[in-house]
Amino acid sequence: MKNYIVTGGKKLSGEISISGSKNASLPILAASILNGKTTKLYNVPNISDVKTTIEILKYLGCKVKADKDKIKIDSKNIKEKQIPDNLMRKLRSSVILAGSILSKFGEVRFSYPGRMWYWE
Repeated sequence: MKNYIVTGGKKLSGEISISGSKNASLPILAASILNGKTTKLYNVPNISDVKTTIEILKYLGCKVKADKDKIKIDSKNIKEKQIPDNLMRKLRSSVILAGSILSKFGEVRFSYPGRMWYWE
């Protein structure tokens, strides 16, 4: 069994920055489709899942500006109802965008491993 010996007596101090949560950021990015206006998000993690979601939003017609951990999404010109296969396959959680697109347009098209699904 390994032991850790901690010798105290000295006060710790300092500051750290906590990155935002991917599991919170991705659904919020998807929901930005619904308001048809500008959405500003802060403390968004700079990870590939967020970058892929931004690619999908741009494909759908959103204007997106990302700067470090800040993202500004303008969804007023969104017209596309289909998520392209190549982007859909990059990100398992890209399916969360389907609900927002379906709610906005009443239909959505997206691929799911090897098949095309369509809902009205």
